[in-house]
Amino acid sequence: MDEADSEVQARVRASFERQGLMAHLGARLTHIGPGLVHIELPSRPEVTQQHGYFHAGATSSIADSAGGYAAFTLFPADSSVLTVEFKINLLAPAEGEFLDAVGAVLKAGRTLTVCRLEVFAVAGGQRTLVAAGQQTLIRVDARPER
Repeated sequence: MDEADSEVQARVRASFERQGLMAHLGARLTHIGPGLVHIELPSRPEVTQQHGYFHAGATSSIADSAGGYAAFTLFPADSSVLTVEFKINLLAPAEGEFLDAVGAVLKAGRTLTVCRLEVFAVAGGQRTLVAAGQQTLIRVDARPER
């Protein structure tokens, strides 16, 4: 997998660190490439539902962020990203040591970008696709993040 250049990586990491929800969930960036981002979420009781599976809210949140940052890697340095819409299908119960959310740019536009979202549960070295979706993002120019 290709790595994004150091300036893009620094910009993505700085933005990710400002996300309170990702910190609250315990999510971490594991790959930043041009148009491709991976976010991992370790299993712990705080991110599960009543049956012990990863909660759909946690699964969807890391998928949304992975897609958003995948798009962000292709945006100009003075811009930011916002999700316009996303749809996710939960395909299987999400259980394992961690989830790996993958956001990949399908079509980068001047204003709108479309990404594919996939979330894999990883258990004993085996990856199982547990969620898949699509997302539309908007590039917002000259709007600093807080």
